[in-house]
Amino acid sequence: MAIKKSELYSSLWAGCDELRGGMDASQYKDYVLVLLFVKYISDKNAGDPDALIEIPEGGSFRDMVALKGKKEIGDGINKIIGKLAKINEDLKGVIDAVDFNDEDKLGKGKEMTDRLTHLIAIFENPALNFSKNRADNDDILGDAYEYLMKNFAKDSGKSKGQFYTPSEVSRIIAKVIGIRDIETGKTIYDPTCGSGSLLLKSVAETDDKVTVTIYGQEKDVATAALARMNMIIHGNETAEIQRGQSTLSDPLFKDKHGYLKTFDFVVANPPFSSKNWMNGFDPANDIFERFKGYGVPPAKNGDYAFLLHIVKSLKSKGKGACILPHGVLFRGNVEAAIRKNLIQKGYIKGIIGLPANLFFGTGIPACIVVADKENAASREGIFMVDAGKGFIKDGNKNRLREQDIHKITDVFNKQTEIPGFSRMVPLSEISDPKNAYNLNIPRYIDSQETEDIQDIEAHLTGGIPNADIDALEKYWEVYPALKTGLFENCESEMMNQELNNKKRPNYSRLSVHHSQLKEKIFSHPEFTAFSTEMDTLFDTWKSRNTKLLKALEKGLKPKEIIFRISEDLLSAYTGKKLIEKYDVYQHLMDFWNETMQDDCYLISAEGWKAEPYRITVENKAGKKVDKGWACDLVPGELMLERFFQAEKQHIGNLEAEKESISAQMEEMKEEHSGEDGLLEEVKNDKGNITKALVLKRQKEIKDDTDAAEERKVLKAYAKLINKEAETIKQIRIAVNELDTKVLERYAPLTEDEIKTLVADDKWMASIEKAVKSEMERISQRLTQRIKELAERYETPLPQHNKTVGDLEEKVKGHLEKMGFLWN
Repeated sequence: MAIKKSELYSSLWAGCDELRGGMDASQYKDYVLVLLFVKYISDKNAGDPDALIEIPEGGSFRDMVALKGKKEIGDGINKIIGKLAKINEDLKGVIDAVDFNDEDKLGKGKEMTDRLTHLIAIFENPALNFSKNRADNDDILGDAYEYLMKNFAKDSGKSKGQFYTPSEVSRIIAKVIGIRDIETGKTIYDPTCGSGSLLLKSVAETDDKVTVTIYGQEKDVATAALARMNMIIHGNETAEIQRGQSTLSDPLFKDKHGYLKTFDFVVANPPFSSKNWMNGFDPANDIFERFKGYGVPPAKNGDYAFLLHIVKSLKSKGKGACILPHGVLFRGNVEAAIRKNLIQKGYIKGIIGLPANLFFGTGIPACIVVADKENAASREGIFMVDAGKGFIKDGNKNRLREQDIHKITDVFNKQTEIPGFSRMVPLSEISDPKNAYNLNIPRYIDSQETEDIQDIEAHLTGGIPNADIDALEKYWEVYPALKTGLFENCESEMMNQELNNKKRPNYSRLSVHHSQLKEKIFSHPEFTAFSTEMDTLFDTWKSRNTKLLKALEKGLKPKEIIFRISEDLLSAYTGKKLIEKYDVYQHLMDFWNETMQDDCYLISAEGWKAEPYRITVENKAGKKVDKGWACDLVPGELMLERFFQAEKQHIGNLEAEKESISAQMEEMKEEHSGEDGLLEEVKNDKGNITKALVLKRQKEIKDDTDAAEERKVLKAYAKLINKEAETIKQIRIAVNELDTKVLERYAPLTEDEIKTLVADDKWMASIEKAVKSEMERISQRLTQRIKELAERYETPLPQHNKTVGDLEEKVKGHLEKMGFLWN
């Protein structure tokens, strides 16, 4: 059976995390990822004479399996890895950088044996046969490697998780540097590459047929090893990952003349505000002249040192992006001078402000500085994006959603100006003395939400301010007649009488009571017409893409499929009023990540097959227990809905009958409870009535002439007990029979039936429900806002005062009747 991506990820992490014990995640990851790597290359390359990585005799994962349970397992694994590294020179210092015989980290004696035995067993799972479980160009294992690194980064604590750049941020950088449509032969470089995820995400943006040469430098030995393995796992075996000191003091990529090597693209996520960036060299006399013409960054803050290294490493038409803390945009002194020089040279193309708390090593907000030398001379402005508010909580961190990534990259690449989100800021405005080359985004983009201001006059005299009604203009553009139907002017005859004929042209009131507001809106012709239009829009997209999905074949590329249908969905909703296309897009991507991508990987590996399998779990005694059956591609619920509606309804009727009987029993129990209740004698210590107690009591009072009424009640209750038991029995029989019928129905399923069950009943039905919920949300937001305004100003102050006065007089009257004087 093929691997489900979600199950692969979760099972790997769960197993590895369970075996970690007290070891720090930042250390344990090295052991886990090395084993995962060896398993991968063993599966992919064993017996292949043309493989780039040779698997020697005694140097495969299979040889590790043979060590399970043996006391010398740690030393044995080291020897296997040593053989693998010896015959593959480029793996020396990569896979043999960790010691599997380290008693301080892995335990002594049996503890080490058990831990390593269980760890090997996780990867020994037959479902993890990577030679058979990879959809072409969709790196299941590569993604699993990334997943494990992300989780290890989460658990590694502050400063130890910096080896990993969140994939969402990496994807944004990859999409904004312009690497997508390049020709073969280009180069990309990361001077602080960590585990290499940023490089890989960038290269993944290019066409399959395009070859990009990858260069990366990383000073941490273990992290550089992760990067090298990451490159191989993702099919980039020729990538050059160099280990050395800091890139600033000892850049390892140079040309034949000893100058800095330059690249077409440079990406980086350097350590934020490094305090020791000057270690090992004198920036004032930098032989690579990286700071010449800009200024030397502060001794205790290396942010601009890394940015200037990137600029110097770009070719004359090179493009790059660097993740830096927000402080680089506005800090003063020498950094202000460096910033000014960079802006004047035209090297800064754009700035993307990110939400706080995205990164594992720090919680501070960061930004992406996008550099572009190609058009520097003609640059007249810097494009800014304030994306700080678009994210979702993920544990104790924030995470960018699919819709956030797409919106940011769409807006940046198309240079689309959106009020409160993005803007092309002219250099003339940036250089103005009032801004003085300060790039702090809030200076140029006001992303603050409009304050909901209370209207004093409305509180005093009633009516809804027209300004608040007009603020809902996006709705009135679609529902103009609805607006006039909902509100009437406060200058109407009745209102004038109430307000002593004072004209109030800036205020209106609801023409219906706010309790009837939802019905008024939802039944209005303009609302129903727009809803129908949106339904038709989705149905057109659904029809078009259902055909595409039903045409999928074994060997499909899942990532290409989701790209195609999601972009089509975005296109369909582009320019539509009220509906935010990125919200619609998110619904599709959520379903893709939760369900649909697993299905597509199954189809890619096995085709349109629906084969049920038994579920067994191991209990505490070590025995396997049958937990029923399942079918991943076509769950039993779909079969029930499609083929067994009558049987399902029958069971539903029985369930309803059982509930009815239970309700009658509960009613009788409540009616005849209490000290003299006729059912008190048949309750156990927990207050429950059992059949045995009822029968016992019936025998006790069968000849009692004074217990006729009790016998009657007991007889009725006993009848309900029997009826309930019989109904439960019928339900159990019906469920078992239906379960058998469903299982038997799988075998004769045709491929067309499976496609209908999956594409129509499973995929499109779920997507449609989620997407169409957007209309409900839109309607609810309008209804709630109008209701909020109506209730806010419903009772003006004079009316409040009159009500208080009337109540005060009533209280005074009551007190006087009771003999109290009220002054």
